[in-house]
Amino acid sequence: MYEPIRTKSVHSTMAGTTSDFPHRSREEELDIQLAGHLGALLAVTDELRAQAPSGDLDTAAERLAQQVTRLRGGRTPVRTNPTADRSRPPVAALHARAHTLAGRALVVAASRADTAAAILAAERMDAHAAAPTEQELTTAG
Repeated sequence: MYEPIRTKSVHSTMAGTTSDFPHRSREEELDIQLAGHLGALLAVTDELRAQAPSGDLDTAAERLAQQVTRLRGGRTPVRTNPTADRSRPPVAALHARAHTLAGRALVVAASRADTAAAILAAERMDAHAAAPTEQELTTAG
């Protein structure tokens, strides 16, 4: 009634062999993910520094760069150099984006048990949450 299977199962042939491609551990994957989120947050912070310079943003950018360098094994992150030629998003939108990125970094840092990165991400979330919104900027000016 049924024809017998003539070939070996894919699962049984893979079980006994070593793979030809490298596998990363969970910790390595989390390091990569955390470095990506902090790198994106650094890019938004650099954009904010270009539009609304402040000492807090300068300090935050330096601390973010240090964390990304640590997570990437000593490789320094690429820094953005915002120019006046291109259209820039509103400062409030940048703060909202930075808040979101800091939240993502906080989640990964917490799951990785990286206290230094978690504290930095939480501080950046607080700072960007306290930033004025677009509505507050238009009513004040």
